[in-house]
Amino acid sequence: MRGLEHRYVVAEHSASGDRASLELAVFSTKSCRLRIVDQANEPRLDLEEVVSRGNFLAAVNGGYFNPDDKPIGLLIVDGTMIAPLQKARLLSGVLSASAKKVQISRVAEFSLAQKPDAAVESGPMVVDLGKSVRGLEATRAARRTFAAVGAGDKAALGFCSDVTLADLSNILATVLAPDFKIQRALNLDGGSSSAFWFKRANGSSFSIAEEKPVRDFVAIVPR
Repeated sequence: MRGLEHRYVVAEHSASGDRASLELAVFSTKSCRLRIVDQANEPRLDLEEVVSRGNFLAAVNGGYFNPDDKPIGLLIVDGTMIAPLQKARLLSGVLSASAKKVQISRVAEFSLAQKPDAAVESGPMVVDLGKSVRGLEATRAARRTFAAVGAGDKAALGFCSDVTLADLSNILATVLAPDFKIQRALNLDGGSSSAFWFKRANGSSFSIAEEKPVRDFVAIVPR
């Protein structure tokens, strides 16, 4: 689809030689919009099962949830609030979408007066003002998923192979592509929850499955 592209990127640390691979669904907010898919009821299906049945273009797993599968932090689906905003150290940002834009806000900046159609609270913020965020955890490597916004109308959902949060921040703050400089990026639920799905132009799909069922997904759909 025009305005949407699947990109595979390999990042290498110049000193250590360590590598990480990223899958990105980069899209134009003029052509596509974000939608949150909530699995409020059991049984909960995996990402590929859910999005392959509808008019979805790409998706990743969403925000955090507790052992009872209740969302942790703000969750807005199709304009309806499922769970309220929470104040917690880990929950530092909100990914939200309205009819005209996609944005990532710090919790203190976010206002329900914006009336988003979709929103998920998560964290930590890993890129801010185009730069890596200091003080992030630097010892525990895990699979990661994230959302990112750039200048103009560019935004992305992404998956990264096992890295620390500090590594992810440094990778995303570099220029991964000449036409997409990330201004803000928000970490989503990672580890065994991490999943990525992309529908190719020929109707087939590329998928990285989660290792356990999750409560909600962030999806790209056509306008």
